[in-house]
Amino acid sequence: MSKIYTPPSPPTTPDAVKHEALTDVQLTMYTTVLQHFTADGYAIPDIENGQLMELEKFWLSNECFQRYLRAVKWKSADAAIRRVEATLKWRREFGLYDKVNAAHVEPEALTGKQVIFGYDTHGRPALYLIPSRQNTTENPCQIDFTVWMLERTIDLMGPGVEDLALLINFGDRGKNPSMATSRKVLNILQEHYPERLGMALIINIPFLINAFFKLIMPFVDPHTREKMKFNVDAVKDGIFVPENIMNEHWGGTADFEYEHEKYWKALVEMTEKRTQTWLANWRALEFDFKTGSDEMEKAIPQPEATAIVSEKTPSSQVQEDGVAPVIDIAA
Repeated sequence: MSKIYTPPSPPTTPDAVKHEALTDVQLTMYTTVLQHFTADGYAIPDIENGQLMELEKFWLSNECFQRYLRAVKWKSADAAIRRVEATLKWRREFGLYDKVNAAHVEPEALTGKQVIFGYDTHGRPALYLIPSRQNTTENPCQIDFTVWMLERTIDLMGPGVEDLALLINFGDRGKNPSMATSRKVLNILQEHYPERLGMALIINIPFLINAFFKLIMPFVDPHTREKMKFNVDAVKDGIFVPENIMNEHWGGTADFEYEHEKYWKALVEMTEKRTQTWLANWRALEFDFKTGSDEMEKAIPQPEATAIVSEKTPSSQVQEDGVAPVIDIAA
């Protein structure tokens, strides 16, 4: 089998994990959250220039609202609103719309210590962490890089897919980050990327790393803890098909090799093209979703080789059948 140097395109018809239709109570909460953020004149509270930017409106999707409602266990619309607004503030402060870009984080990517490659049997994109390839001393840009890669993994989700598979290999003397850095990253994941982790597969855990996990586990949300699997066989356990997971350490048949110049260029171009197409087609939908679903479908170009799930589904349709439909908007 020939070498692979670039990330594959998402499957166009993944067997995505489906959520149950909303109950009447949940639908009321969802509607309250939607109306809060789509109200005329809405601004993010307690910050200067709190009016929503276009990219923030784009991020505030129906699926986004439902993820945050699930994250607060459907306790109340107000709880979800507070968490969404906290993330809106964090995304600005962290620099996701300006500072944290490909050029900024590329020095961290040179050795391939994080790689997006392949999809599990539910179509979740796989983000590999390979600590043995660490190429920099601990610094804030390491966290920037992790978040940037997480965002790109989301960009590579296919239709209906909302979460990812995290694959961590501590083999070849891989070292864990400091407790301080680990807690910062964990806080970002749990607070600002709720319901994004589908599973975490962790292999080749030496004694010291095992001790580290025992220290960090009390800070991990119980729901997240349930998704963590240690020393599993991803192929034999039916989590990945062989051709969609790396052969080295993971038992797949994909002969992937990281060459930075080839991989990085392909990843940046692929994700930029997908997000720009997604954004351009979303603009036709209008943020307030006042058009009906039939009119929307006429305005959306039909997908060709690949498809991107629209997280901009019409609120009227959500209210009618209790679940947000998937609309492919890639051109």
